[in-house]
Amino acid sequence: MRLPEELQFIQNNLRSQKTTDARLDGKVCVITGTTSGIGYVAAKRLAQGGAHLVMVCRNGEKASQVQTELRQAYGVPVDVFIADFQKLAEVQQAALKIREKYPQIHILINNAGLFNKRRRFTPDGYEMTFGVIHLASFLLTRLLEESLQRGAPARVLFISSEAHRFGGFNINDLNWRKRPYIGMLAYGAAKIAQIHTALALAEQHKGSGLTFNIMHPGAVRTNIGMNNNFFYRFYNRYILHWFLKDPVHAGEAIYYLAADPSLAEVTGTFFNQTIEEKPAWYSVRPEARQLAWERSEAFIQPYLEGHL
Repeated sequence: MRLPEELQFIQNNLRSQKTTDARLDGKVCVITGTTSGIGYVAAKRLAQGGAHLVMVCRNGEKASQVQTELRQAYGVPVDVFIADFQKLAEVQQAALKIREKYPQIHILINNAGLFNKRRRFTPDGYEMTFGVIHLASFLLTRLLEESLQRGAPARVLFISSEAHRFGGFNINDLNWRKRPYIGMLAYGAAKIAQIHTALALAEQHKGSGLTFNIMHPGAVRTNIGMNNNFFYRFYNRYILHWFLKDPVHAGEAIYYLAADPSLAEVTGTFFNQTIEEKPAWYSVRPEARQLAWERSEAFIQPYLEGHL
């Protein structure tokens, strides 16, 4: 039985996923959040495919360990830039250093994220889930846009989630000051904002050789949410863990979307792993997309001035 279009994500989660033997030798690939979980296995797969990795991480010690591991295992260049995605100034500085060193970038994978059970704020005053998942990746993408254009054909991939279907996006209350804070809705809201701006970028760059796509990496085991209380950590580690896939599946899916030649001109598309899928209707409304773009641009404007 074929489910309605909006529910096909349930079936897509169970479908066989696509893989590719395409290589990325010498391609400069910027990827965020590589010290654990999905980012770590994706970085390994990209290194295996020959990519020149540029990792943007918060923890310098862990990043150095991954850097050494990947260099020794795959013999590829691996560089590290440090930025705490809670702090937009650090994201800005990392982006400026990256584009100075790499005038041409071929792949950008926005993977860094977090999940909070209770409302927290970044040092810049934004609700933390929204700030880290959306604003930081949006700022990084905007500042690396020119280098990506020079590297065209180039690809930008936003690691999203089926959790965007939870909703929660309210353009008039992005900091959750007018509503009771619900962690899963805040997570969904950040992912919706990310989809809106990714689709806007795809439209702006259509036909340029620079593509923007969004993907759900699958229900896999990660450390996301382990910054929360004991009960959540216990549930995540000892109960939920057994129902989730090995993150290597997500790494393969990310590699396919980053490398397969068949996707060279595919843009503005949401993928459930490697299967094209229709996201929730409220994440693709043009009027909401424009509002999300304008508000997001306003938030990061102080870090863009003089650099675009």
